[in-house]
Amino acid sequence: MSLIDETHDPKRRSWIESANGHFDFPVQNLPLGIFSPGNHAPRVGVAIGDLILDLGGAAAFLPDGVARTLGGTTLNPLMSLPTGDRVAMRRRLSELLSDEAHRATIEPLLYRADACALHLPAAIGDYTDFYVGIHHATNVGALFRPDNPLLPNYKYVPIGYHGRASSVRPSGVPVVRPNGQRKGPNDAEPSFGPARRLDYEMELGIWVGQGNSLGHPIPISEANQHIAGYCLLNDWSARDVQAWEYQPLGPFLAKNFHTTISPWVVTAEALAPFRVAQPARGEGDPAPLPYLFDEADQRNGAFALELEVRLSTAAMREQGLGPVTLSRGAATDMYWTMAQIVTHHASNGCNLQPGDLIGTGTISGPEKTAFGSLLELSRGGADPISMPTGETRAFLEDGDEVILRAAARAEGYVPIGFGACSAVIMPAP
Repeated sequence: MSLIDETHDPKRRSWIESANGHFDFPVQNLPLGIFSPGNHAPRVGVAIGDLILDLGGAAAFLPDGVARTLGGTTLNPLMSLPTGDRVAMRRRLSELLSDEAHRATIEPLLYRADACALHLPAAIGDYTDFYVGIHHATNVGALFRPDNPLLPNYKYVPIGYHGRASSVRPSGVPVVRPNGQRKGPNDAEPSFGPARRLDYEMELGIWVGQGNSLGHPIPISEANQHIAGYCLLNDWSARDVQAWEYQPLGPFLAKNFHTTISPWVVTAEALAPFRVAQPARGEGDPAPLPYLFDEADQRNGAFALELEVRLSTAAMREQGLGPVTLSRGAATDMYWTMAQIVTHHASNGCNLQPGDLIGTGTISGPEKTAFGSLLELSRGGADPISMPTGETRAFLEDGDEVILRAAARAEGYVPIGFGACSAVIMPAP
């Protein structure tokens, strides 16, 4: 079933004027989320321009199978539906929001986005973070193992760790600097206190749609049918805590204190026109093992997404200065595809569930201008970044705000975005 249809038509316009030419949410996008208008209870919505449509209120105009999932306060029931049901909902929403004949019916169900609160889109049962940005893995590995940056398993197995679902928060919720145990290379013994090397990580998030039963892996040819959509994800990292604790079992307290996501779920259907071929592996790299290889996935398993990280310090905001761009990169710098991530996660029979969240890991490009973390940009703190105020940053300071953005672009289609994924750093308790 082709997911590219009339809803992606670049000539389609909405009777909601702010949607036409909107950076993130034109009528060709229609991302899903959970919002509260004023003091009202959370509900399911769709972003359209500068407004949000109450999908529960519009349920009578949507397909029956979809309408039954819209009465709650999470997207989990909607995520659990087959792809065909979400396609039908998207086509109907596109019609309702682009045909002037429906304006009188739909307009009363719209709310100004800037007057609404946004929540986590799903009840997240589990959160897993991967490590599929090969340039990031190489850059970080080179800081510790200059002669052998990548460990032998990297090009065979998608590396991941199990994160903490309870500390995932939507964009805008401040990040409290974590306390932790750390030991520098010249320290005689470890100490405990606020993390000194706090960092961000530019990632994408995968929202699991239909799950799989325990003991039943997901074949690579079917993996995309288990993905409901995508978001931006910032896997905040306390690098000094991480360096001391991660051996032998991997990341723990250095990662699980906070994860920020963009609150809108950009559906797999909306991103259909922006699929591109997975870049060829380097000369001499091994081919994926058979369970991770699918020709169709290699032909269109990557996405044409531009990724951007901005930073604003407290002093910059006090002086009325806008954020500076730290990096711009591409999602095609992932070594493994989204389908390969999902398939590997379930390959041992692990049961994924609707609303589970999977991070890609930091996505960095081959050049410094596309590095997705301060650890890389500052070379582990050795080369601090200069700010317009005369400040420097090797790692994040209290009051800093990190803003992640992304845009999908392809010739012949209207660009769509993900909305902001941002947070301000607060002092440790």
